Amino acid sequence: MELYPLKFNPVFSYRIWGGKKLKTVLNKIYNEESIGESWEISDIKNNETTVSEGDLKGKTLKQLIEIFKGNFVGNHVYDFFGNNFPLLIKFIDAKESLSIQVHPEDSLAKKRHNSFGKNEMWYVMQAERDAELIVGFNQKVTKKIYSENLRNSSLYKLLNVEKVKKGDVYYIPTGRVHAIGAGVLLAEIQQTSNITYRIYDYDRVDPVTKKKRELHNNLALDAIDFKFYNNYKTTYSLQTNFHSKLVYSPYFKTNIINVKGELIKNYSKLDSFVIYICVEGNLEVEYNNKLFSLNMGETLLLPAIINQVKLKSIYSSLLEVFL
Repeated sequence: MELYPLKFNPVFSYRIWGGKKLKTVLNKIYNEESIGESWEISDIKNNETTVSEGDLKGKTLKQLIEIFKGNFVGNHVYDFFGNNFPLLIKFIDAKESLSIQVHPEDSLAKKRHNSFGKNEMWYVMQAERDAELIVGFNQKVTKKIYSENLRNSSLYKLLNVEKVKKGDVYYIPTGRVHAIGAGVLLAEIQQTSNITYRIYDYDRVDPVTKKKRELHNNLALDAIDFKFYNNYKTTYSLQTNFHSKLVYSPYFKTNIINVKGELIKNYSKLDSFVIYICVEGNLEVEYNNKLFSLNMGETLLLPAIINQVKLKSIYSSLLEVFL
């Protein structure tokens, strides 16, 4: 068996705040209601995505790594992560606001949950008028001030709330309090982790369980970064047929590429897999004289052994993710 550009079958997740845009905007196929997340590339236990096309159809990420090792993920990635795939790629549709939450960093997540931490980034694909995100604090905060405001139900006044629009990018390191607001559709790139500490959930009752969702405030207190930052939004410039840097973290690197016409991408010096996330338009990826289509709301994984591809599009915009 040989490696080739891979698409995966998404895993759809019910969420109390989920809507219909994964179906109506991104053309996902499912029958359930209130689907809030489409897990596009996932190695999370019991939520593993499988290859959707070609000779490797049905294989999970872990199976692919076991077979192809560094040829699939990159030699340095394989040496560090072994048979575990390091990233989780999602699309998120927030019809209603998500809970205010925080994620633990690696050492705390390892100690408490035997898991990686959860550094992540958001790329806003669509935002309704006056849609907002919560990212960090809007002032200097101490653990004592935070706890008092949480107890008095006045936490919101400490939080940095920002209006958002299509194309906005935010990096959410572990420890940063955050929430996606109602009316936002976005792509999320994150470490392979499913550890979330809910701080506040608007006293909602889940219509499925008939209960309020669990909060994790004791756990969250030791995980929060209480520092105030002057700016939380990632700034970048766009150039046609050239990658523009978005987020370069120790956990993943992400560029954005606007493709018009043809663009050759050479990865011969990159010792990593590459993931394309199409956030606008559609394109074709040519490899080994074969064409692989990629439409808005789809992802494609290039195994590390693939050194060069040609991108073809009338116009498209895609996120390029690698380690």
